Amino acid sequence: MPHALVVAEIAEDGKVKKATLAAVSFAKKARPAVGGSFSILVLGGSARAAAAELAGYGAAKVLVCEDPSLAKYTAEHYAPTVAEVGKTFSLVVATATSEGKDLMPRVAARLDAAYAGDCADVLVDGTSLRYKRPMYAGNAFGTVELTTPIHVATARQSEFDPAAPSGGSSPIEAVPKVAPGAAASRVEVVSLEAVKSERPELTEARVVVSGGRALKEQFFQVLEPLAQALGAAIGASRAAVDAGYAPGDYQVGQTGKIVAPELYVAIGISGAIQHIAGMKSSKVIVAINKDAEAPIFQIADYGLVADLFQAVPALTAELKKRKP
Repeated sequence: MPHALVVAEIAEDGKVKKATLAAVSFAKKARPAVGGSFSILVLGGSARAAAAELAGYGAAKVLVCEDPSLAKYTAEHYAPTVAEVGKTFSLVVATATSEGKDLMPRVAARLDAAYAGDCADVLVDGTSLRYKRPMYAGNAFGTVELTTPIHVATARQSEFDPAAPSGGSSPIEAVPKVAPGAAASRVEVVSLEAVKSERPELTEARVVVSGGRALKEQFFQVLEPLAQALGAAIGASRAAVDAGYAPGDYQVGQTGKIVAPELYVAIGISGAIQHIAGMKSSKVIVAINKDAEAPIFQIADYGLVADLFQAVPALTAELKKRKP
């Protein structure tokens, strides 16, 4: 039986994104139903270095497509090669990042394959696979069964622990780039405007400190000292972003970024369903809000009913005292 294929994601610096390891965990869980093994596909302008990073995760093979035209990601350039390699596998999976959600539906269309996106789990039943997907902002889950010979899926990063190195060294093989179609000639990456920060990237941080609209213009003035004391990334509710207190790339929630850090600190966030959908898988949730009836307290492991403008500076001061 054909095996599983993980499509890796590479950062601007040429290194493998941590998000890829969620898809590796997904593939490992699906192995009993897909022939017992998986391979990894790495595409990019300098993909060999990234492939070497992934050689210790237990893949049967690490397949590399290195070409200058793939240095900047576009779905139109990547999809033909992923589909060509993927047609010999029974499952093709990537992580449900913005790139994965952009690429994999195109791959599924090229393979004439059924697609299960943003999966929270993969369920093995003999040689069959079923996919658990969140619905209604994560308030319900549906189980999807795909009936095409090839399955295409994306794994929700917050629901799968990053795969750990399993020892050994997978063989690395080159695969040719497939010439893109006419659509690729109409797409060009002109520039990338990236936010530079010394703080961890929001979706990969171990600790996230998020603020809501209640912080108003003092959003960063209040949150940055606490984030620095905790070594945390900073997030925001949609209300805070809509009000202009935080940039859009800070937004956590159903229409923002999905996070699952070890510690999530929600400050001045009421706990709207849209926001909870993006962070409720966090290992420990701490909430600070002056409204004792705020919905965020229903999912918080620890809650403090207090004025955030007094509580947060006091908490920050105590943390700084305890730092070695």
